[in-house]
Amino acid sequence: MIRVGMVSLGCPKNQMDAELMLARLKNSGFELVADSGLADVVIINTCGFIEDAKKESIEQILEFGKLKEEGRIKKIIVTGCMAERYREEVLKELPECDAVIGLGANGDIVDTLNAVMKGERVARFPDKSCWSLEGERLQTTPGFFAYLRISDGCNNCCTYCAIPKIRGGLRSREMENILQEARKLAQGGVKELILVAQDTTLYGIDIYGRQMLPELLEKLCEIDGIKWIRLLYCYPEHITDRLLHVMASQEKIVKYMDIPIQHVSKKVLKAMNRPGDYQTLKDKIAQIRSLVPGIVLRTTVMTGFPGEGEEEFNELCEFLNEIRFERLGCFAFSPEEGTPAAEMPNQVEDRVKQRRRDIVMQEQSRIAFEYNNEQIGKTMNILVESYDRYAGCWFGRSEADAPDIDGKVFFTCPPGKVKPGDIIRVQITDTIDWDLVGECCE
Repeated sequence: MIRVGMVSLGCPKNQMDAELMLARLKNSGFELVADSGLADVVIINTCGFIEDAKKESIEQILEFGKLKEEGRIKKIIVTGCMAERYREEVLKELPECDAVIGLGANGDIVDTLNAVMKGERVARFPDKSCWSLEGERLQTTPGFFAYLRISDGCNNCCTYCAIPKIRGGLRSREMENILQEARKLAQGGVKELILVAQDTTLYGIDIYGRQMLPELLEKLCEIDGIKWIRLLYCYPEHITDRLLHVMASQEKIVKYMDIPIQHVSKKVLKAMNRPGDYQTLKDKIAQIRSLVPGIVLRTTVMTGFPGEGEEEFNELCEFLNEIRFERLGCFAFSPEEGTPAAEMPNQVEDRVKQRRRDIVMQEQSRIAFEYNNEQIGKTMNILVESYDRYAGCWFGRSEADAPDIDGKVFFTCPPGKVKPGDIIRVQITDTIDWDLVGECCE
């Protein structure tokens, strides 16, 4: 039996592709191994969004290339966004690869694997629409939470972003297919569903003629077994009163929203091909916090976009200090080949981009520290993830924490009281950096 390992890089949306491919491989009789270094064939599902992601993907290919030279693995298949975006370059510059296939060929992963095992070098790049978003998936997250992709692709065409070129335009999934998948996940023990897309707020507009996220959320809340539903990637200009009223009224929807604003300067946002300005975004945040009391907001911002001077950067800093997002990530602008922003005049020096990023994150560290201190004494629901035998305590996430990108809650509990996947009450007693510390109340 051929042993197959998968290394999936990048975002949860890429992880969804990996899970669909893994299910096809398993159903075709291949043995899936968790340690890719012990596999016969390694599939590297790459990310190609920004420069750092591309470097990580290339490093993974080179690392497994060395194992191939040593005879420890036999074949390397490269899939994902970098393979789709840099087709010929990957084939030419990385001879370690036995196959390089685009997103449209993900459904042919079994045929590709069989071909490389026969000694063929495969390059397949059919239209992206050939890759169905439906089908059986092999869940790679812990059993108690799962990502649920509701659409793929994007129509926003921000000038810095290569995603529309890589993944194409918006493709929403039929609502019944999403609900069927969610029911199956719930039957398998999933308690938290995390909705993902390039822009979740535009779900349905391409197939139903209007934004259907509120209706989808209401139907998801009816599924037995699901306790938490979390929203990621909500563009501020598409957040409606209807969506916020559903969030506020449905207990299963955690009061958490990821809103990537990128900037607040009207000049910079216009150059990004994004709407809004300082006041518009301020009003939107006020609307969200008014209609969904207690909501935790995460955002991402970018420093060093072409034309961002000290005035525009100071405007961004002033906004962040005024709004005080509970969660925030900051990235230095990365000029991506083929995007309008990469060719714009007034590019900002790398050292300036990084200095500005450091300033934002240093200030956010202070805001996060103050926010965490405000949680001391409170009792909150925690989704138990695992036991840390080195620290001698359990850890999990609150409703205010998405996996991988936010903090943890570490807590003590009597032996035998909890297990991974439980949702329990924990009283917060202290903080450690970005994390909270507490005691089980049950």
